Amino acid sequence: MTTRPRSYCAAEVRRLDRERYLAALFAPAERREALFALYAFNLEVAKTAEMVSEPMLGEIRLQWWRETLDGIFAGSVREHPVVAALAAAVEAHDLDRARFEAIVDGRAADLDPAPPADMDALEAYAGATAVPLVELACQVLGAGEGKAMAAARAAGLGLGLAGVLRAVPFHARQRRLYVPRSLLDDAGISAATLFDRGPPAAFADAVAPVARRARAHIAAVRQARREVPRAARAALLPLAVAEACLVRLARNGHDAFDPRIAVSPLAAQLRIAVAALGGRYSAASAAPPDQRSRSSSARAQ
Repeated sequence: MTTRPRSYCAAEVRRLDRERYLAALFAPAERREALFALYAFNLEVAKTAEMVSEPMLGEIRLQWWRETLDGIFAGSVREHPVVAALAAAVEAHDLDRARFEAIVDGRAADLDPAPPADMDALEAYAGATAVPLVELACQVLGAGEGKAMAAARAAGLGLGLAGVLRAVPFHARQRRLYVPRSLLDDAGISAATLFDRGPPAAFADAVAPVARRARAHIAAVRQARREVPRAARAALLPLAVAEACLVRLARNGHDAFDPRIAVSPLAAQLRIAVAALGGRYSAASAAPPDQRSRSSSARAQ
């Protein structure tokens, strides 16, 4: 274990959450380590379902983080590299405790393998996990009020819904699914069928409404970009890659299992840089070469 907890956080985020790592590099230097701490905390909590063999063990892990937050805000910091860095970020930027608690509580849903009941339930999940993370990042960046928070909510919902679709193959291997049950029912398929027999063609009909809702949230952020403080930009830059994946998903007929919807690391880096320099929070209209070549061979809708 490194004796430099903040460097540890940066390394973990670079390894496991490359897009947020790249986005954080466009933040002011004195605020980057706080962002890395925040994103490393999110990684620790988000991987709970992957690390446990039964829900009760997951609840124990989440409770450990709840108690850890109690300690951080009471001035008693556990010996853990992420906790130490997070405590420093909380103190330096007066971060909101309720948002951390929302992230931990929201991750309890990951311990239930059943899909969310409907779109409202899925958006509630994104609202509890992805939204507070963007809001906290805005706080770190000194843009924690007013229109920045409205943009943070829309961005979090867009990122959360897009993330669910991007992770469909990964979750399916774990026999988990976040596409709402109501949409699966409308498409005439079940999660069990998808897990045991592979995705039927009708699965695209269940994916499409989630993708449309995600694109609508991202479009709302883009349209309001002139009203959002420049300081908040680094918190919103991951939208550039999320939107690119959604564009590819639409072009391939909403086949969430198609590996071609993924954005390569180099293309992700380019998109985030273009979005940062242009102040648009997305770069779908400035597709790099790999997007043009791949989209031409994608399945038609």
